[in-house]
Amino acid sequence: MKKTARIAVLVSGGGTNLQAILDAQERGEISSGRVTLVISDRPGAYALERARKAGVKAMEISKKACGGQAPFEEALTGALEENETDVIVLAGFLSILSEAFTARYPRRILNVHPSLIPSFCGAGFYGLKVHEAALKRGVKVTGATVHFVNEIPDGGEIIAQKAVEILPGDTPETLQRRVMEQAEWILLPASVEKVCAEMTGKNK
Repeated sequence: MKKTARIAVLVSGGGTNLQAILDAQERGEISSGRVTLVISDRPGAYALERARKAGVKAMEISKKACGGQAPFEEALTGALEENETDVIVLAGFLSILSEAFTARYPRRILNVHPSLIPSFCGAGFYGLKVHEAALKRGVKVTGATVHFVNEIPDGGEIIAQKAVEILPGDTPETLQRRVMEQAEWILLPASVEKVCAEMTGKNK
């Protein structure tokens, strides 16, 4: 059994959740795993720059360049296998993964979603759209959820959730920021450590 799980983080944009993981690793809060690869499905994503600054291997694999879902997932799998990846973290990764892909990695793919699942989740709910929907519905509490990934968007087993209060005058942007700061950036690193610890047998 490995002493330290090898983590690959899949990103599409700025990489704030990736940064939260890297910072937690630096502080020793993630000790059962180490980020060894960052893959972006969008060329030029700033998350790649964050990875390089942290000395982590960074690469682009885009669906468009690959010419479709199957070759895209084939390229992803190839990179993950070459990296000897144990745990995959989707951190603002906007590509939907097929059942064929997710089935290869049962209870090994984590995702963070900016709501309290089962509210405001599933196909079409991502980024600011989640917060817009929460404000439109008039809910008083929202939050974030970390869950395992299966073939159903936001449908996998829940690992952790944290509630965040909605304040009067909130906009989708202010709410998004607060959910990140008070929930996502805390929950995701803790969940990554939990899964890695289980995988390496450190929590026994």
